[in-house]
Amino acid sequence: MAPPDPNDPGLLSPAQTSLLIDQYELAMAASYHRRGMNQTAIFELFVRHLPPQRKWLLAAGIGPALALVEAMRFGSPELEYLEGLGFERPFLDALAELRFTGDVDAVPEGTVVFANEPLLRVTAPRIEGQLLETLLLNQVNFQTAIATKAARLVLAIGAGTPDRDGRLIDFSPRRAHGVDAAVKAARAAAIAGAGGTSNVAAAMRYGLAPVGTMAHSYVMSFEHERDAFVAFMQDMPHNTVMLVDTYDTLAGVRHAIEAARSAGVPLHGVRIDSGDLLELSRGARRLLDEAGLPDARITASGDLEERRIEELVSSGAPIDRWGVGTDLGTSRDAPAVGGVYKLVADRAAGGVWRGTLKASPDKATIPGAKQVFRRWSGTQMCGDVIAAADEDVEGTPLLVPVMRGGRRVFREELAAMRARALSELEALPAGLRKLGGEAERPDSYPVDRSPALRSLANPPKVDG
Repeated sequence: MAPPDPNDPGLLSPAQTSLLIDQYELAMAASYHRRGMNQTAIFELFVRHLPPQRKWLLAAGIGPALALVEAMRFGSPELEYLEGLGFERPFLDALAELRFTGDVDAVPEGTVVFANEPLLRVTAPRIEGQLLETLLLNQVNFQTAIATKAARLVLAIGAGTPDRDGRLIDFSPRRAHGVDAAVKAARAAAIAGAGGTSNVAAAMRYGLAPVGTMAHSYVMSFEHERDAFVAFMQDMPHNTVMLVDTYDTLAGVRHAIEAARSAGVPLHGVRIDSGDLLELSRGARRLLDEAGLPDARITASGDLEERRIEELVSSGAPIDRWGVGTDLGTSRDAPAVGGVYKLVADRAAGGVWRGTLKASPDKATIPGAKQVFRRWSGTQMCGDVIAAADEDVEGTPLLVPVMRGGRRVFREELAAMRARALSELEALPAGLRKLGGEAERPDSYPVDRSPALRSLANPPKVDG
């Protein structure tokens, strides 16, 4: 095995993600293997408590996670490394042959979910199910956080109704927490309704629209701003959106108009990256209209987040597109989704299912496989019921089969995920689509447990 490289970029192939795993998962799996404890078990991934300033989540990351699960392998370098950690040869031989053979049910990406609702359920031999914990949480927690943030931005742009025109643009890769995060953030934002990304790698991989203008450094590379605009228009006539706030913003708009006339190229728009965006966008719109350019679009960027966008939209700012970077790619106000992955049932002796219950304070779990049923009033969602998976409860079941026998059986185009997300956001009660004040409280949307599930959560006490 090659010696460790301190400058390894840390990029993992799907097979190499076999070791993207907390050490204790392997220790438990080795013990299970040694004791012959590999009966079928059920694990569920859910969020106990919504993050601060979140009253719902938009599920994302499940498709990429399942692709990794399907491809997961323990290769020779990984097995050699584990042998050096003291794992016994019979367990390593089992890992060499291990492929995921179980079933997975999940909510489709772009579904709105609430606290304690399972996003994903794994039914598999215990060792297989256990070894997926870190990988699934790594992918689903982060991408759900970003999709939720993007959904809030889309609602702010649409003044409380999700914007369907793709006016949110992902500008986040330079502030994202690594390469994988930058690519997955662009995907999650697209599911929530973003219309493009500055991340060309993500655009190519997922079929997104690559969007960009220029940097201040380009403008400053020329003696005069107008010369920079003329040069860029001549060299990039298909992308004539000028960054106009390097010096004086409104003077920059005038120079962009003059440059377009000089170059004989249509001006597609301007981008404003700083300053009083309300007044500057109004001034820019006036200058563009006076120049006979009503179709030239105004893009705003520069440390934007949903509250600021909401203020600008409510004030009538004539901004057509919103480039959001740091806040989108890091979900800065709520950067972590605390999803957990818990054993809820296993096969006992004789093949009988045994529900597993954890009673720790603030970390209790309810035994048994579960399903979520969503109730509707016309086109508006009006409440969810968490029930046992085999219960017949009124409403639309949210979890659907996504893997069977270790193979994916549910695949969607990103456009379908996006359509679902926008429809789900439209179906939220109006109070849950608002961003500020009392509307942040999540308790206005009922999430109940079925009577059967409540009885499992409070089993009768037994003496002794």
